[in-house]
Amino acid sequence: MKARMNYRSANPQALNAMLQLEKYVQESGLDKNLMELIKIRASQINGCAFCLDMHTKDARKLGETEQRIYLLNAWREAGFYTDAERAALALTEAVTLISAGGVSDEVYGQVREHFDEKQYVALIMAINTINSWNRIAISTGMTAPAEW
Repeated sequence: MKARMNYRSANPQALNAMLQLEKYVQESGLDKNLMELIKIRASQINGCAFCLDMHTKDARKLGETEQRIYLLNAWREAGFYTDAERAALALTEAVTLISAGGVSDEVYGQVREHFDEKQYVALIMAINTINSWNRIAISTGMTAPAEW
C-alpha cells in the first residue's frame, strides 16, 4: 500500500483530538502490557500493519515475550494468558467486531470479574482508541514501517 497523505500535517486539529484520547488511555491506570496486548489484538483483527509493527515493538520494549505476541491471535488456545487478560481480549474482540453481535452478557461478566466499573470504561476507551488509530492508518495508507 502506498501512503495517500500525511494526516498529521493535513489536519493537525484531528491529530490533537486523537492525542487527547490517547493521553486519557495512557493515564487511565490500566496495565501497560495489557494495553499493548489490546492494541495488537485489535490491529490484527483490523489488518493494520502500521499499528501491528508499532505495538509489537512497544510490547517487546515493555518486556512482553515473543511467544505471547506470536500467539495472541490464538489466545483462547494458548495457556499463558491470565484470566484478566483473557477477559480483556474477549472484550477487545467484541468491541472491535461490534456489528457481529455486540458485547454479550457473558463477556461483560468475565470482564467485571477482574475490572471495576471505572476500569471497564477505561478498557472500552482503550479499545475504541486503537480501533480509531487503525482506521486512520488504513484509510490514509500508512505503511509499516512508517515512512514520515
